[in-house]
This record gives sequence, C-alpha cells and structure tokens, in this order.
Amino acid sequence: MIPPCWDRATGAKIETVTLRRYFLIAFLVFVSFMGGVFPAEAASPTTPAAKKKAAAKKPRRKPSHRRALRIHQAFVASTNLRSMAQQLLRERTKAGYAGVEAYARKHTGEDAGALAWLVVGYAHTLDHEYANAIEPLRRAQARNEELADYVRYFLATSYQQSGSGEKAEQLLHDFDQKFPGSIFSRDAHVTRANALLALNRAPDAVALLEGDRQPVRADIELVLGRAYSASGQKTRAMGALRNVYYGMPMSNEADDAEKELLKLSGQIPAPTFGERRMRTDLLARGKRYNDAVTEYRALLSEAQGEDHASVAVALGAALRHTRRSEAKQVLDSVNNATGATAAQRIFELGELARAGDNDEEFLRTVAQLRQTAPASSYFEQALLSAANVYLLRREYDKAATFYHELSERFPTGSRAAYAHWKATWLLWRQGNGSEARRELENQILYFPQSAEVPAALYWRARAAEEDGDPGLARAYYEKLAQRYRNYYYAELARQRLKGDVATADLKAAAPLEHLPDAAEHDPFDYDAPPEDNLRVEKARLLANGAMLDLALRELQAAVAEEGGGWQVGEMARVCQDAGRYDRAIDVLKKAVPNYFSLDRPDLPMPYWQALFPRPYWTDLKKSATDNSLDPFLVAALIRQESAFNPAAVSHANAVGLMQVLPSTGRLLAREFKIRSFNAAMLTVPATNMRLGSRYFRGMIDKFGSVEYALAAYNAGSDRVEEWMGAAKYRDTAEFVESIPFTETREYVQAILRNAMVYKQLYGAP
Repeated sequence: MIPPCWDRATGAKIETVTLRRYFLIAFLVFVSFMGGVFPAEAASPTTPAAKKKAAAKKPRRKPSHRRALRIHQAFVASTNLRSMAQQLLRERTKAGYAGVEAYARKHTGEDAGALAWLVVGYAHTLDHEYANAIEPLRRAQARNEELADYVRYFLATSYQQSGSGEKAEQLLHDFDQKFPGSIFSRDAHVTRANALLALNRAPDAVALLEGDRQPVRADIELVLGRAYSASGQKTRAMGALRNVYYGMPMSNEADDAEKELLKLSGQIPAPTFGERRMRTDLLARGKRYNDAVTEYRALLSEAQGEDHASVAVALGAALRHTRRSEAKQVLDSVNNATGATAAQRIFELGELARAGDNDEEFLRTVAQLRQTAPASSYFEQALLSAANVYLLRREYDKAATFYHELSERFPTGSRAAYAHWKATWLLWRQGNGSEARRELENQILYFPQSAEVPAALYWRARAAEEDGDPGLARAYYEKLAQRYRNYYYAELARQRLKGDVATADLKAAAPLEHLPDAAEHDPFDYDAPPEDNLRVEKARLLANGAMLDLALRELQAAVAEEGGGWQVGEMARVCQDAGRYDRAIDVLKKAVPNYFSLDRPDLPMPYWQALFPRPYWTDLKKSATDNSLDPFLVAALIRQESAFNPAAVSHANAVGLMQVLPSTGRLLAREFKIRSFNAAMLTVPATNMRLGSRYFRGMIDKFGSVEYALAAYNAGSDRVEEWMGAAKYRDTAEFVESIPFTETREYVQAILRNAMVYKQLYGAP
C-alpha cells in the first residue's frame, strides 16, 4: 500500500493500492502514444481565471514513464524504512546507525537497501564523519540509478573531505553532463573545485566557478578566492575573499576567508576603513556584540572626525548590549557628534539609565531628543521605551502620555498603530468613556489595516452595549465576525451576537465605511501533482529516507519547471508524512499568510488539515480527557508551543510538544510514579502530553479560568497573580487585552483562536 492521499472533494484521506497506480501510469503511456497518432485539438480556457492559470503553466517536459515507474517502485519498496531513517537523521546515535545499516544489509541488491545505504552515508556527512560515509555511499552507488546524482555528490564530497581529491574529481568531472538539472549542480561545482585545488589545477577551478557567482554564495566566493590566489591572480582573490569576510561576516566561511586574506597580507592593498566598518556593523546587526566590540575598538583607533564619533557611539551601543559598565564612559567621551550619531548617543545613554532604574536621567534623555532630534527614529524608539516602562510599572497616565505622543509625532511610523491602540486601551481601562469611544473609532479610521483593528471593533461594540445601543453594537460585531473570521475577537463577537435580535445600525457605525474589505485572492487550488514528474517521485523517495530538506528542494525545482497549483499541498503532505508537522504548518503559513481571514470553503480542506494537524491524537485525547481538558484546546496549545515537533527545545530549555521544563517534568513524574525520570523522556510525545496536560490542569485549578491559566503557562504564575491583584476586570477578555507582555497577550489569544478553528474543522473531538 502507498501512504494515504487526500481526496480533493472531501478532504478525507484515501488509500490507493499499488496496482492501481501502475495501471494509471500505463494508461498515461497509452495516452501519450495515442496523442502522437491522433493529435487532438487542445481545449482553450474560457474563463479569465482559467486563462490566467493556463498562462502561468510552463510547457511540460517530455515525461519518462519508465523512470517514473522505477522510482515509484523504489518508493513502495522502501516505505518501511521511513521511521528508522527519521530516527537516525534526528538523533544520529549508534543505535540509529546500526538499525538502518541492518535494514540495508537485509535488503541487499534491492532499491530499498540502496536507499538505506544512502541514508547512512548522508547521516555521516551531517556528522562530518566523511571517512565513515564512503563505504555506505559506495554500497548505495551499486544500485541507486534514480538517486545517482545524490550518491555521487555525497560520495565525491566525502572523498574530497577525506583528502582523496583525485577520486572526487573522477566522480564529478562529468556531473553536469550526466545529471543536467540536478539540485546539486552548484554544490558539486564547489566540491569539484576544492578537489581541483588539491590536485594543483587552480585555473580549472577558476573556470568552473566563475559562472556560479550569481546569486552570491559564501562557499563559492571562498573557494574561488583560494583558486584565484593559487593561480596568481591576487587582486581577484582579494575581491572574492573580501566579499565573504567583510560582506558576509555571519557566514560559516567568514573565518576561513580571514585566514586566506592573512596569507595574502603584504601582497594586496589593506582593507579600506569602509570595508571594515561594514563588517563590524553587520556583526552588530547579527547580535554578535562581543565580536562587534572588538572590531569597533580597532576601528576607533583609526577613525577621525565624524567617523570617530560614529564608531564610538556604535561601540557604546555594543557594550550596552553586552552589559559592560564601560558603555556609559565611552558614550560620555563623545563630544563632537552631530545629526543621527548625536541622536543615537542620547538614546543609548537613555537606555542605560532606564536599565539602571534612573528615571530622572532617562526622562532627561527623552526630553533632549524631543528638542534636538524630534523627527529621529531614535526619538521614536525612546518614546516607545518610556511608554512601555511606565506601563509595566502601572503608572498608566505617564504611559498613555508617551503612547499618545508617539502616535501623534510619527503617524506613519511602524509603531504608530500599536501606540495609538495602547493609549486608547488605557483610556478605556481608566474609565474615560467618551474619550475612549472616540479613540476606538479613530483606531479604525486612522489605521484600518493595522493588527489592532479587530480589538477596536470589539471594544467599540462593547461600549455601545454599555450605552444601551444594541443596533450600533451589532453593526460592529457583524463586521468583525465577517471581516476577521477566525480571529480571537471574531469568536467573542459571535458569542455576543447569540440571541441578539437587534438590527445593525450601519449609519451610526460610520467608521466601518473606511474599513477595507478583505484582500481579494485567486482561488487556492489543490491539484494533484503530475504523476509522471521525476522530481515529484524523487521527492517521495527521499522522504522515505527522511531527507526532507532535499525532498522539498526537488519539489521546488519541479514547480519551477512545470508550474501548477500543486506545490503547496504536496510539500505539506511530504512534511507530514515525514512527521514534521511544524514544517508543514510553516509551508502553509508562507503560502497563505492571511488564512485567519478566510472562510473554511476558501481553502482546500487539506490546507486546513496541514495548518491544524492532529498527530498523536489518541495519546493527546487521553491526556486531555484524564485531566478534564478539551482535546482541541490542548492541540491548540501544542501548536503554539512546538508546532507538534516532539524534539523542540526552547531557549529556556523547555522540551517537547508542550514545552515542559525538565524541573517541572521531574516533579510531575513523581506524582505519576515514573521511575528514573530524565529530560530525554520529555521528547516522547505520550509522556510529554501526560505531564504537560497535568501541569496545565493545575494552572486552571489555581486560577479558575483557561485565560489566566494560559497566561501563567507562558509568563509564570507569579506574574499572573501580580496582574490579577493589580486591577479588577469586567471579564476575562478585558484581562487578556490588559496583559502588559505582548508575547503573552498574543499567546493567549492565539491558542483560544486556534482551539476555535480546530472545533470548526473537526467537530466533536
């Protein structure tokens, strides 16, 4: 049996036997033959949408049915390799290697065995164990016709990395001729160029790589620089190596480029001040602040005039990010800064004062920026910092003043809509009713495309309810539910509309006229991938070997060649079959970024199923039921925490599906009498959900509502207790909107929203 496929009409999964697939391919061969004998007149698209779709579709290559059938046979034969390959490539343990090797030996002389050997060799290359990769890749080479470019590329790379340049060159000298269109074309050129350099054939390496420089890649520039240097072209070598070291300092090749440049020291002109400054600024933007500090110090000794002031301020900023006490001393020493440099200096001094809880000094820097750089982005940032500081301190009048000033002074800035909303919300929370109502409407009028509009619509409707105006309230609720269909506030609006028989008063709700309709979009097709496409078949075979990234590259190449509306669905399906539900979600989010505004019929059901998957459902449902939790709520929480990646580990060292901290897991393990508990157990889905669901249940029991419990799950119980004690709230929705941490507020809203979508999609759990 082949893996389940999606039925396009119902969205349900169907099973198709292998024999049926063979008959289909045979039928396509027959149709292809008959098309040559009796050519039929092609039907012309009649509708504009059909014409557009037809125009986007590229001419099909002549299919190779024999090769497609052979790859499919290999795919069917190797289906039971998938789980072992996934474990090996995820963990790369001795046991994982041994398991796949045993499978390969058991299937010696078969396509499934050849794929298993490729997986073993590939795993060794990921571990940089190139000498160990050679033997399994040689075994794979004996019978792996349809993945021959993969085997040859990885084998050549392993030879080259192990010091056997001649063998690598023998494997790759005719790579482009044997494998035209291979996804490894440029990668193979890099490996071959390195081999040519080892064989003292630098001019050949130069000739090979000069045509590969666009789009720019750090590895190509590095090897080309070495080749130029070895062939005596020092100036060109300098150019290529500087491209890497100064222009791509965050790349893995940057350190090697520096070593190569040092070898040329004295033979080429020294780098310019501009090149060195560019590199250092890129390091700072990449948050490599310690490296940036070192580089800025070196630049400072050579900089003059305005450059000196600019570098000193940049050094002070980098020192602030590394929390070094000398940051203030460096910034105080700058006395000749002008323009943007002067504004940045004041801002950085203000941030230092803010971090030290020196309110007087912090406010002085904000006032100084207001007077000397009122249009500067640094003043914009300072206003936001001031507003957020006072919000967290619950000094709401001061916070509202700064938020309001930010939205007034920078009405087209990226923070304007957010600042206006925060000022408006503080008016609402402080009971300034008439002013809050006006600003809720202004949020819709001034920032109709902003992310804060759904909240403004909801709370303007709530205000109308409080005013005894159900018609006005209904107008806002209906617009919210229709325009922002799957948003958190849209569901709250639908709940408020239940049982309400009032007629919407659209005349009174004038701001709604300025709210644009949802952006139009072309229909989202869910076409079946072409059955005779070699790249599609290769992608499926690679997925059996858990080589997911390579499978997705093949699918992208297939679409570039043929076009069609099948790419997104097939990529998502391949990711799901590989157990990478997080990758499938990411594919759909990129393809349909506005999916929360869409109605269910607007997207094919397989898209929704990939966006809101239900893996591990039996264990998930049991863990939820055992703790009196809604399974869809638990699924929504897991989607937000880990996107269903059981191996996920956060920066705080939280592990697994529900991101349970090892310390928390240890405490809960005692309750469940789990012996010899260790953090690795949290990567087991059933165990993680059992412990995580119990912890979440405890949060609900402690705080009395799901909203408070979710906030505690994200930000901690102590903070939620602090927020609850700081004010009174009309209801949980008001509490959620009042959460001062943006991350936590959006986290709670997202999970409640996702749980609602799960229920809409699947009905009863």
